[in-house]
Amino acid sequence: GAEVEYIDLYKLELHGCMSCLVCKREGKDRCKCYWKDDVSPLIEKILDADTLLIGSPIYFNEPTSHYRALMERLIFCILSYDGFGSYYEGKVNVGLFFTMNAPEDYYETMMEQYLESSSEVFKMLNGEVKIYPVFNTLQVKDYSKYAMSAFDEEDKKLNHEKQFPVDLKSAFKIGAELSK
Repeated sequence: GAEVEYIDLYKLELHGCMSCLVCKREGKDRCKCYWKDDVSPLIEKILDADTLLIGSPIYFNEPTSHYRALMERLIFCILSYDGFGSYYEGKVNVGLFFTMNAPEDYYETMMEQYLESSSEVFKMLNGEVKIYPVFNTLQVKDYSKYAMSAFDEEDKKLNHEKQFPVDLKSAFKIGAELSK
């Protein structure tokens, strides 16, 4: 029942925060990024929303550079250099969905603590932050067409068949809970 807008960061002109500090200048509105690209109006939409849901694959144990760019820009413009709190007075709940080729035990031992720690910055939006990791993902339909022999195609397909519907239901449930 929520009003939803889907935005693909890969289709936007964007980059991370360049610390131009215009958002910190006296006389400028707080909680606004002044850089002229596709992310600045997106930040305004996010700060007007009730819920932000972000999906990102994990590359080299970290979310993508596009995720990072959005996070930097969004959080930096609400960060107070008058006390290191948040200028933002609204509330946006955040759901983070991380997909990875890695198995669950690798996530738990190598990535979970880092992703939880790095996601703490979203608490500056004054809402709830939930993380949902998705493991052992199916990257392609036919692994024989790629140099990916380290992966067991049948295992990936069986996992996808069994787990993907569960992950979709869980993502929907999280989105619904955060959007109440």
